Amino acid sequence: MFQYSVILFVFSVQAHKEVENPQKTMEVNGLMPLPDSYDYDLIVIGGGSGGLAAAKEAAKYEKKVMVLDFVTPTPQGNSWGLGGTCVNVGCIPKKLMHQAALLGQALQDSRKFGWQFTEEVKHNWMTMTESVQNYIGSLNWGYRVALRDKKVTYENAYGEFVGPHTIKVERVEEGTPGILKVTAKSTTGNQIIEVEYDTVLLAIGRDPCTRKIGLDKVGVNINEKTGKIPVNDEEQTNVPYIYAVGDILQDKLELTPVAIQAGRLLVRRLYAGATTKCDYLNVPTTVFTPLEYGACGYSEETAVEKFGEENIEVYHSHFWPLEWTVPSRDNNKCYAKIICNIQDNERVIGFHVLGPNAGEVTQGFAAAIKCGLTKEQLDSTVGIHPICAEVFTTLSVTKRSGRNTAVSGC
Repeated sequence: MFQYSVILFVFSVQAHKEVENPQKTMEVNGLMPLPDSYDYDLIVIGGGSGGLAAAKEAAKYEKKVMVLDFVTPTPQGNSWGLGGTCVNVGCIPKKLMHQAALLGQALQDSRKFGWQFTEEVKHNWMTMTESVQNYIGSLNWGYRVALRDKKVTYENAYGEFVGPHTIKVERVEEGTPGILKVTAKSTTGNQIIEVEYDTVLLAIGRDPCTRKIGLDKVGVNINEKTGKIPVNDEEQTNVPYIYAVGDILQDKLELTPVAIQAGRLLVRRLYAGATTKCDYLNVPTTVFTPLEYGACGYSEETAVEKFGEENIEVYHSHFWPLEWTVPSRDNNKCYAKIICNIQDNERVIGFHVLGPNAGEVTQGFAAAIKCGLTKEQLDSTVGIHPICAEVFTTLSVTKRSGRNTAVSGC
């Protein structure tokens, strides 16, 4: 058992040390006595991006910190190390496999640029996955080393609330479950099928691991339908000493850099007297599909809802990357759009781009948007020719005009 004064979800918690002398404890909410000292200043439940960032930030202020992270193995015994979804099964492997796909497309395009090769080109899936997993393994180890260097205690164990300011650390035993029976009913009739499987995969997204860690024992509210945790603008739950950051937050973006930023800022407010809060609006993000999509700020629909259609001007255009012209690929498939607030000097409140390297393009514009970028400033910026991002310095067609946005060249 460990006891804490503050907990951070991403989780994170602070731990108290159990005290033998009951005379030194006090009742809280009539549930159980609290000790007069803590084992840890901060306990972080969940070794994902936000939790690790918060733990390392707290260590800067010489706080005693513990990180609890445990991933229940699959029926085949597969698990993963520190780093959370992003490192192990999200951003990192996704971007690396995206690169593999881009290289395949580049091979096709290369013939049009004069590259000649007669050998049949094949892709070895096992080679790619092994290389990706090796890199992920190096990241897992790096996180453990970083925690050790900062004197943060790490336990590959499951954390569960057992009372106010008290965490139990139920190592979950590894093993494989029994046979699973699946019952399926036809949507077109009354036929019912029952089949037994070793493994059942439900590819319906991710579910927050918040229902079985004892939150009910300390009174933390969660969304019963989604498992998400509602917090205020300082990531504080309804229980004052318990905070949450990262993907488990209700109505917030599930993005690694957001969790990292929120975790660091929270710790600075807790231990360094800072007041800066995480900005959940002007967040750049990218979808690494073969044709990348990047965005920052408001969507067009949300902007219209918030400011009114009459106060929003949308500038947009298709474009054709120069690199795609020679192989005659995907003309007018790329798209650029900015959303401006007319009442605020046409300040850019939304940025959207569909095209190659959209993530790289979006990152730079996100900084400009944080600085109050306006349409006039974009127009007065000299573009770099010929690149994709140049299109944002020459946008002239508004959506309300109905004019054609197709282009005939780069």
